[in-house]
Amino acid sequence: MERDRLEEALATLGELLAERDQAVGVLVVGGSSLLLLGFIERPTADVDVVGLVAPAGYRQATRLPEFLSEAATEVGAALGLGSQWLNTGPAGLLDFGLPRGLEERVTIREFGALQVHLPAREDLICFKLYALVDQGQRSKHMTDLLALNPTSDELIEAARWTRTHDPSVGFLGELRGALAHLGVEVSNVDL
Repeated sequence: MERDRLEEALATLGELLAERDQAVGVLVVGGSSLLLLGFIERPTADVDVVGLVAPAGYRQATRLPEFLSEAATEVGAALGLGSQWLNTGPAGLLDFGLPRGLEERVTIREFGALQVHLPAREDLICFKLYALVDQGQRSKHMTDLLALNPTSDELIEAARWTRTHDPSVGFLGELRGALAHLGVEVSNVDL
């Protein structure tokens, strides 16, 4: 989906939810969040919902609420996007916590009865660095991360957050390699 198509899909979903008197807020990460915020121009295949808006922040979206899943499936069929255009693929990010203060930094976009929370640039740097290390330097995540134009200090902070999600020696080695490729030298104290 290009940005216009993505916004059309979200608006259509929000209108359908409003017609049904159902409202929901979602925290979205990945390419769709970067696209909606204008950091990238590349199309995205889907919208990655990591959390649902709750009174005390975000709760993990291991699956979409039934009403949202049904409405998203209908919109996907109507617009030719498939049944998984809105999914909870990266919901595991909440297992070990979001970057501190993310809730205060989100940009909120309203699409009818659908509220979309988009992480701030520094939080997207965390998510993209984690995905880059997980999927490799040749993945789309490298291009996405470079589009965010992170500083060395921002990358070191993001690297510290990624270590809360994977403290393994193997991940640390891959993380160091990714940071070196990005021109950031780190010591054991840094991570």
